[in-house]
Amino acid sequence: MPNIEIDKKSGFCFGVVNAISKAEEELSKGEILYCLGDIVHNEQEVERLTQMGLITIDHEQFKKLKNVKVLLRAHGEPPSTYETAEKNNITLVDASCPVVLRLQNRIKTSFETKPDDSTQIVIYGKNGHAEVNGLVGQTNNEAIVIENEQDLHKIDFSKNIRLFSQTTKSLSGFQQLVETISKKIDKSANFQHHDTICRQVANRMPNITTFAKENDIIIFVSGKKSSNGKVLYEHSKKINPNTFMVYDPEEVLDLDIDLTKKIGICGATSTPNWQMEEVAKKLHNLAAVSKK
Repeated sequence: MPNIEIDKKSGFCFGVVNAISKAEEELSKGEILYCLGDIVHNEQEVERLTQMGLITIDHEQFKKLKNVKVLLRAHGEPPSTYETAEKNNITLVDASCPVVLRLQNRIKTSFETKPDDSTQIVIYGKNGHAEVNGLVGQTNNEAIVIENEQDLHKIDFSKNIRLFSQTTKSLSGFQQLVETISKKIDKSANFQHHDTICRQVANRMPNITTFAKENDIIIFVSGKKSSNGKVLYEHSKKINPNTFMVYDPEEVLDLDIDLTKKIGICGATSTPNWQMEEVAKKLHNLAAVSKK
């Protein structure tokens, strides 16, 4: 039998577990339940919940609904979503991650207490990402979103800067950004930086480092839309070049890998355990067939 290990520290983070649990609980009541955006960036998990009755909608569809029940996923939402719900008599099942909600409150307070336009609220995050949309919404959509150092031209370095981070961004990337801004900002301006990265997510990086070193081959399981999955996969690939990304357990059947090697299976914060277990099962089946 092949030597296969599933990373015990991979899989859903607390926020995603909570959102899916709430969805399953509501669906078990037999009522119609909508979800604003994909509940998790994993196509197969979304499909599983769709089969249970969950209806995924976008913000334009949400604005047209009335007198229904809508689940808010872990990423959080801007104030405008809650205003629409109140206006249209929509019952919200709020599964926003507590870590994200705390960050939203910090950014809102920082925005409301800044003295004047000489202070900029800057968010290190992915433009258009659901969580980032919710964070920018706390600033009347005035916050500046920086994805990387190539975006620094958006900032006026003669003005004060208050820097926050999307909870799932790279800790090293944030630290590098702090260092660069510190060098560029005028001496007369004030720079405040707040490390708001979720440690449950940030700790995945050192864990993947260890896991990638311990195994000969890494199979990384992730959804195509997962930002966290892309970051962790690329990091694993740097540590162990024999790292392969699969979006569907069926894809392992097409991989040209040596089943006699030590194989590690891991995933993103949006990867369900059942998906990693399915990959392991298929590898065991492949090994059994090859012995015949």
